[in-house]
Parts: sequence; structure tokens; C-alpha cells
Amino acid sequence: MKQKLFTFAKIAISLGLIAYVFSKVHVEAVLASLASANPWLILLALVFYVLAIVLSGVKWNVLLKALDVQVPFSAVLQYMFVGFFFNNVFPANIGGDVMRGYGMARTTDRTADAAVSVVVDRLIGLLAYMSTAAVMAIVVITVMGHTNLRWLFNLALVALVVMVAAMAVLFSRRLRRQVGQIFNWGPLTRLLPLYTGMSNALDAYRFRYRALLIAFLIALVGLMATNVVNWLLFEATGGGVPFVDVMLFNPLIALVLLVPISIGGHGVIQGAYPFFYTLLGVPFEQAVAVSVLMSAI
Repeated sequence: MKQKLFTFAKIAISLGLIAYVFSKVHVEAVLASLASANPWLILLALVFYVLAIVLSGVKWNVLLKALDVQVPFSAVLQYMFVGFFFNNVFPANIGGDVMRGYGMARTTDRTADAAVSVVVDRLIGLLAYMSTAAVMAIVVITVMGHTNLRWLFNLALVALVVMVAAMAVLFSRRLRRQVGQIFNWGPLTRLLPLYTGMSNALDAYRFRYRALLIAFLIALVGLMATNVVNWLLFEATGGGVPFVDVMLFNPLIALVLLVPISIGGHGVIQGAYPFFYTLLGVPFEQAVAVSVLMSAI
């Protein structure tokens, strides 16, 4: 019953956020923007989104092979699509990680390695996103003169520091041992074998710097593909949004979507797009229309 109430609450929040956003906008203008959107650019955006998923699969495959987990790439790609599906029906964007890790664990019978690969995959992706956001914030503030967005640089920098700190904890044996102490307490003891296995699996990554670097570079390419998705959707609805703006806001919106308050991030997406993009003069109605298209994609 408690879980059902949480699910109901998240559905209510999603619908409430969508209703709130549409109460602040001229619905007719949004519908007109969607009706007149270029379908070929939307189709091209879909192609780039699928490309981003494939690149995510390549990145995960590199991390799996670093642990000597040998599976066909077709299986990796299958679980990536499974994960992206569940990201649309689970809270935040982490439900899909659980499902693809579960699928890989069943396929390989290496639960700890599968779990660790998903955790490291997610952290490297976030590291790439926040690194890009911090760099683009500097460009937007110093080169383009938008000094009013200095707080965005601070936000991206804090998120980047948190990601680096998380990576440091994961790859430090001493810190992992200290964290592991909590699994000696009461009901958590049954999770100790899983934590120990994950901790041991992480040791393999400490000596796989090449694989981690390659995964990071692939994450950057995947991010660029999602940037193109967003830019194409803005172009489909009238254009006028510089690509540099997309490179700044796309990673920050991805960070916001990690907050588990809605189903699949829907509602949060509709609030985040107009919040960020109107800071640089994008019409509210266009930002909302693109948020709707992004949910559809």
C-alpha cells in the first residue's frame, strides 16, 4: 500500500506540473507550434536519439569488457532499450539502470559486476554532462556576455565536484571499507555479500584507466547526439535557439530529471525547458512545445 501511494503521488505530481506549466502559457500558441512543426526535423531528431542510445550501449559495453564480462553487443543494446523504456515509467531516470543491470546479471550470472558496471556507467555519463555544462557556462558568461547566468556555472560546478567526489569514493578501497561498515548493522547484513562483491569488482576499474577514458569520450559523443536532438526540435518549431544554448541547458535539464518526484521525469521536463531556455530569451510557448516533443521522442 505504501508503494502504491508513492506511485500515485508521483503520477499526481507529473500531472500537476504539466497542468501548472500549461496554465502559464497560451495553450493555443503551443498547439499551433506543434501543428506547424517540421515533421522531417522531428524524424531526424528521433534518429539522433536512437543513435544516442546506441552510443550509450557502446559505452556500457566498454565498461563490461573492462571487467571481462563477455556478452554480445546485441544483448547490451537490448538491455539499453529496456532501460530507456523503464526510464519512462519509473520515477526519475534511474529505474532503467536497475532494470538493465538486472537483465545483465541474469544473462551473465555475475550480479556484482553487472551492478558495478551500471553504477560506473551512470557516473561517467554524469561526469561528461556536468563537465560540458561547466565549460559551456563559462562560454555563455564570458564570451556571450550573459553575466546574469553566473549562478548556472556555480550549479554545474557543484554538480561536477559531487560527481568527482563520488568517483573518488568508489575507487578508494579505504573509503569503501568505511562505507561498508553500515552493512554490519541489523537488516542490512543480508546485503553485505552483494556490497562486498561490488566493492571487489570496483577494484578492477582502478587499473582500467584506458577503458574509463574511452567510456568518458563516448559519453561526450552521446551527449552531443542528444544536444542535436534538442536543437533539431527547436529548429522544427521555429528555430532561433543557438546550439551553444542547447549545449549548456541540455546537461542541466538531465541533472534536474534525476530528482525522483515524477514518473519518467514527465512534468519536470515541461517545467525545466521553459525555466532554463527563457533565461536566454526563448519564447515560453516554444520551450513548452519542445518539451512536449522531447517527451514524445
